[in-house]
Amino acid sequence: MSRLSWGILGTGHIAEQFADGLAASDRASLLAVASRKIDTARAFADARRIPQAYGSYEALLADKSIHAVYISLPNSLHHEWTLKALRAGKHVLCEKPIASNLAQAQEMFAEARSAGRILAEAFMYRSHPMTLALQRTLADGAIGQLRIIRTSFVFSANKIAGNVRFSPELAGGSLMDVGCYCLSYSRLFAAAEPTSMTAVGHLHQSGVDDYVAGVLAFPGDIVAHFSCGITVRGDNTAHLLGTEGYIEIPVPWKPPAIDAEFTVVDAAGNRQTTRVSANTHLYALEADDMARSVLDGQPVRVTEADSLGNQHCLDVLRKQIGIPVP
Repeated sequence: MSRLSWGILGTGHIAEQFADGLAASDRASLLAVASRKIDTARAFADARRIPQAYGSYEALLADKSIHAVYISLPNSLHHEWTLKALRAGKHVLCEKPIASNLAQAQEMFAEARSAGRILAEAFMYRSHPMTLALQRTLADGAIGQLRIIRTSFVFSANKIAGNVRFSPELAGGSLMDVGCYCLSYSRLFAAAEPTSMTAVGHLHQSGVDDYVAGVLAFPGDIVAHFSCGITVRGDNTAHLLGTEGYIEIPVPWKPPAIDAEFTVVDAAGNRQTTRVSANTHLYALEADDMARSVLDGQPVRVTEADSLGNQHCLDVLRKQIGIPVP
């Protein structure tokens, strides 16, 4: 088998982006999409020439021609439908964050091992070659010893009513929606789990955190600070600060297919910009990574330990700012 056959659970915006990525993938075939309403699923399928539309998630999971499922549902549904997909014999790429809490995430990975299937968390930026080039640049000592990681991921939602990000019941909030990227990025480049973490945040009238700032300490004298939000605006950049210079990453979360760039600034202020082209859709890179894991036996881009570590951080920080964690 050279191509991985996919089904998508959910028809929201992120499902649209992933479906577009599958269309550009070298190793994916998108066979079906499911929604709770058959008309919604059919409209999604017709717009993208997807062969099959299902009016229930169960119906898609019963389709034996589908070998991998992308779960794009609200955060609170990741646990339930990942377990059901694994038990139906599917490999699962689950949208971030992997679950609503650490205990759920642990159960999901335990089920994947029991089922002999691959479960991976969908942090698509990890698949872009720019992220890999940054890791090499840091390892080569371009900025000396890494000391500070600085990240921001914020946006101002146009719609609040009916927006899953503003629903406590659906495990919404800025930390879960975009802060998880900042935590993932910090942990990736620190190459360790934090030894301590602290956050302060604002609670929206809906009951979710709508903006948060946090600080993490890592082994090796590395610290990280981040800001995330769903009712504020910002530059959405990342910086890696070292003893001999620093790196600017203007578009860390959704690097473009062509000429994604980062700039190394040395101790004398000299600037050197590196441009990295993926030459394909960001979500196609993610899908092809999953295909290599399922079909070729290569390690997943985001490991179980990585996902569990990120979920642990989310649990701790949400509790600190007054969000009940189930």
